[in-house]
Amino acid sequence: MAAGAPVALGDGIRKRITAPSKAALSDFRDGTKATFHYQTLLCDDKRTMIDDSSNREKPMELIIGKKFKLPVWETIIRSMREGEVAEFLCDTPVQEPGSYRQDAWAMSDEEKLEAVPLLHQEGNQLFKEEKTVEAAAKYYEAIACLKSLQMKEQPGSPDWIALDLKITPLLLNYCQCKLLEGEYYQVLEHCSSILNKYSDNVKALFKRGRAHAAVWNEEEAKKDFSRAVELDPSLTHLIAKELKRLEERLQQKEGEDKARFRGIFK
Repeated sequence: MAAGAPVALGDGIRKRITAPSKAALSDFRDGTKATFHYQTLLCDDKRTMIDDSSNREKPMELIIGKKFKLPVWETIIRSMREGEVAEFLCDTPVQEPGSYRQDAWAMSDEEKLEAVPLLHQEGNQLFKEEKTVEAAAKYYEAIACLKSLQMKEQPGSPDWIALDLKITPLLLNYCQCKLLEGEYYQVLEHCSSILNKYSDNVKALFKRGRAHAAVWNEEEAKKDFSRAVELDPSLTHLIAKELKRLEERLQQKEGEDKARFRGIFK
């Protein structure tokens, strides 16, 4: 298809090719993986850009007919040839690939593995946007996919360990979200589960130390911070700030407690 005027594709979608391709049109059978970059713009006078995949580490991937339930995106991709660049005007809302996804229990093992890096990427983007609740949900969904696969393996086996090493960074990201949300006991639980297996995980020690400090577990916090800086001396300045903050909070709490008790015994 040559560059030119917009062509209606149906479902409220119109297409205009800006850079044609001579490649043959794929039949895009179910299961086909399409890899592409995209920009999403509002239909306003300024053509305000609300998303640009080129700002991410890698292109977007869309599995046709399987993992995603995105008829608008699938209609767009099915109309394109390899190397083609086109604009699409959509009268219906277009959501980012990956916004609708089968539940983990309904996916095949292959689909779960393919979903994990996309969920991780989506979680990271939401975290950058300070949407910690939404980011945590993405990390949790990715963890659920990996956990369901891990349950099929013998604990401690090479495949089990390989999956666990994929789960750990996602769980640490999840804990970071929970720290920011003030859900400290979840952080304590999950970081402890990591440290029970990987006792020298500095990130888990640091996050657990912060959670202990937040719930007034002074000795436990200092122990975790001390171990973290022992393993990674580059954290010395950061941990010194955490310890100073903890000491200030403890002094403030002590002053408040004394004032409260004075009021009781007057």
